[in-house]
Amino acid sequence: MSVQVRNVAKRYGTIDVFRGVSLTVSAGEFVAIVGESGVGKSTLLNCMAGLDTWDEGGITIDGTDLATLDDEGRALLRRHKLGFVFQAFHVLPHLDVAQNIGLPLLLLQRPDRARVEAMLEAVGLAGLGARLPQELSGGQLQRVAIARALVHRPSLLLADEPTGNLDPATAARVMEVLRAQARDSGAALVLVTHSAAAAAQADRVLQLRSDGVVSPER
Repeated sequence: MSVQVRNVAKRYGTIDVFRGVSLTVSAGEFVAIVGESGVGKSTLLNCMAGLDTWDEGGITIDGTDLATLDDEGRALLRRHKLGFVFQAFHVLPHLDVAQNIGLPLLLLQRPDRARVEAMLEAVGLAGLGARLPQELSGGQLQRVAIARALVHRPSLLLADEPTGNLDPATAARVMEVLRAQARDSGAALVLVTHSAAAAAQADRVLQLRSDGVVSPER
């Protein structure tokens, strides 16, 4: 499995968010994308997930050109092949922790309590499956989001500032869980971050500059 981004540009009106962005991420590879605020890191990640549109270039996931898919086709691709860790968690407040983590499996019509319990254990939340999100700390909620993104064994994992709101100790644990689980599942992992510590764990670090070109960090 791989994801390929080829000369992608995104504009709002006549203003470039980024342009000329190209990168390839292979199965099992961990790539971090860094850059100043406002250069479009989160927007690029949303484009790679098919959650946002772009104006030039192409994005291919596992041989499928996202431009050839309609909204339903992109949703199905995300459901089967992608995991997304959002900075804002996006857990559902009316579902307990186990139900939030198991939601991707439910959407795929293959509920698996044992898999959910295994993910709770993997992210250090064993025994907390019956709690509601409002009963957890920010670090615990981020680990719920990671477990949910990984529970269905996606082939591409996208993470948007997963340590942005966490203290250093919790951030280190979150990154350890994220990388270990992605490595064990063989998923390609793309992380956008401001954190030098998080980026340092990647196999490659790319920089999204103000002119939008992804290049090796110097």
